[in-house]
Amino acid sequence: MIKIYHNPRCRKSREGLTLLENSEKDFEVIKYLEEIPSKEELRSIITCLGITPENLVRKNEAIWKENYRGRLLSDEEVLDAMIKHPKLIERPIVVNGNKAVIGRPLENIESIIK
Repeated sequence: MIKIYHNPRCRKSREGLTLLENSEKDFEVIKYLEEIPSKEELRSIITCLGITPENLVRKNEAIWKENYRGRLLSDEEVLDAMIKHPKLIERPIVVNGNKAVIGRPLENIESIIK
């Protein structure tokens, strides 16, 4: 089943959700600010994305700038920061099986749902 980690307040996330709705594929919406992913779930997403935890962080968020920027953090510390402050997680993320993409640009989502 396709999953979208969605923030309704984010324009790109809403666009990604619309793309999935128009695809007529079955998918699950996870509002990750309300249903915060577990550390294991984040690890799985990061593995599917083929990136490091830090590459999933929105580094322009004030929370990151004020609390974490410039610090040498372990992957575990970055995961902990995303769980404590889920607003730091890039969005939207679409997972389809063992593949995942960050939906910026939207073409990334199209490539994973074909």
